[in-house]
Amino acid sequence: MIKVAVVILNWNGVEHLNNFLPLVIKYSSNSYTQIYVADNHSSDDSINLLREKYQQVKLIQFDRNYGFALGYSKALEQIKAEYFVLLNSDVMVTDNWLSIIDLMDKDKSIAASMPKIKSYTNKEYFEYAGAAGGFIDKFGYPFCRGRILNNVEKDTGQYDEPAEVFWASGACLFVRATAYFEAGGLDKDFFAHMEEIDLCWRLKKLNYKIICNPEFIVYHVGGGTLPNNTPRKLYLNYRNNLFLLYKNLPDNHLPGTIFIRLILDIISAFIYLFSLSFNFFGAVIRAHFSFYFSLRTLRKKRRKIKSNIRVNLPGHIYQGSIVYNFFVRQKKHFSQLKF
Repeated sequence: MIKVAVVILNWNGVEHLNNFLPLVIKYSSNSYTQIYVADNHSSDDSINLLREKYQQVKLIQFDRNYGFALGYSKALEQIKAEYFVLLNSDVMVTDNWLSIIDLMDKDKSIAASMPKIKSYTNKEYFEYAGAAGGFIDKFGYPFCRGRILNNVEKDTGQYDEPAEVFWASGACLFVRATAYFEAGGLDKDFFAHMEEIDLCWRLKKLNYKIICNPEFIVYHVGGGTLPNNTPRKLYLNYRNNLFLLYKNLPDNHLPGTIFIRLILDIISAFIYLFSLSFNFFGAVIRAHFSFYFSLRTLRKKRRKIKSNIRVNLPGHIYQGSIVYNFFVRQKKHFSQLKF
């Protein structure tokens, strides 16, 4: 068994592999790390590129596109390692990036960690999908140290202290293999988006810690597989957020939170409708119908999680409303929030 498996999930990402895989190889060349590319049935030249230029990378090929969650699940089941590093194909790593594992070696209560994630296209700023560590508010809205809703902060060193967070970004996620499987791994029904938040929530319910260590930095392009601001992405975000809440909230929080989210999502849907964004309106409505039709499956998952938890309501959930603070109180920076 190897110590570290860096696993890149690829789907038609030959350009990203050409740009970023050489640095992954350069900064991961040691005796205890193996790099894998798990390919979700790409139709571009990804496979030929890997076979011709990167024979040192182990290739896992799938017969169709399984999405992010199931694709990674199927790949990790085939790999024996102490740590998995889930790395997006559009991430530029930097020297010593794997040293983030040193802290996990010293503290066995840390199940997952992440580096600081900055924007590849605007390197002075954090990147939307992770920044300096993720959180959620009491209604399930995710945000980060360095990004609240669509407001991304400039990195001036304001979040350079290592910190325990609620979730670590799937763009560059370090996870202890034993903890990953103990928590049940990524949920395939998410397909893509928020599956890492769901996994981290389950890890925290097992009393593990999630850490962001900003001493280490990677740069993320973002939107590499599913472009931003599309009805498909909006649908997955709304639906998966409801999945996330239903699976993990304690019994006494679940009915009220889902009811309030229903109201908030209806308001959001009609804002799209009145702005003539009919596809986005339809995406929100479809997300809710998909959630309701999935309740039977979600109940089974919820019971399974409840049977194995050690902490009912983990810390690092913001007990206010990010939406209210952002639009009404004009609090658009993480440092303005009081936990």
